[in-house]
Amino acid sequence: MRFSTWAEPTVHTYANGLSQLAGGDELRNNIVVKTDLQSPDLRTRDQVARAILEAGPSTANALAMRLKLTPAGIRRHLDYLIEDGILEEREPHSRSARTRGRPSKVFVMSDKGRELFEHSYDDLAVSALKYISTQGGEHLVTGFAKQRADEIVKKSETFIGSAKDRAKSLAKFLTKEGYAASTHAQGIGVELCQHHCPIAHVAAEFPQLCEEETKAFSQILGSHVQRLATIADGDGVCTTFIPARSIREAIKERRKRK
Repeated sequence: MRFSTWAEPTVHTYANGLSQLAGGDELRNNIVVKTDLQSPDLRTRDQVARAILEAGPSTANALAMRLKLTPAGIRRHLDYLIEDGILEEREPHSRSARTRGRPSKVFVMSDKGRELFEHSYDDLAVSALKYISTQGGEHLVTGFAKQRADEIVKKSETFIGSAKDRAKSLAKFLTKEGYAASTHAQGIGVELCQHHCPIAHVAAEFPQLCEEETKAFSQILGSHVQRLATIADGDGVCTTFIPARSIREAIKERRKRK
């Protein structure tokens, strides 16, 4: 670790700092050890890591504007975070062919960085492994994934209720569950983005978890949805597209029932 203002810095200490940073309402976590963030550099690097965790892949300029830092200052912090394996630098996925010049590289949270943000799903991998080891069979993995998806639907019911904007309410529910989710208009619909995935490592091995989770979203929203990207598959953000037409039809259907 290269924190000149620290005394005997370690990855464990940095992990505690990140855990403390992630302790707001936006991310659930279980803090075991509390560390005072006395170093201004450490606090800023925590803020940079948190910003990327919540917003997903970001350019240096976007981070500088968001955190009100100079380009040179943000670069220095990004270099440290990359060297420590907390962040990764990647080529951007260009959404427009009209983009002029060379697109800026984006910074994403690495697997190591995600692990440093403590969360409340530590027992999921253990439960899944126990389920598989005691029962055996690929179809039972799907059964476990379906059971988890059913739990998501049930837990969301009391939180979302009869909300008018169910997509936005779903994002708030997922954020409460540790997914740092948000929604924004995209073309003829809405994109639901999950900037953090507490079960990414398990889902990478068992994609059924993502598949059943997508079905749960469809059930919660009462409309068709399409999963476009997942953190478990190496993307920076889990992205689910919700067609606007499906949303309108779902709203009309609920009104008829009333």
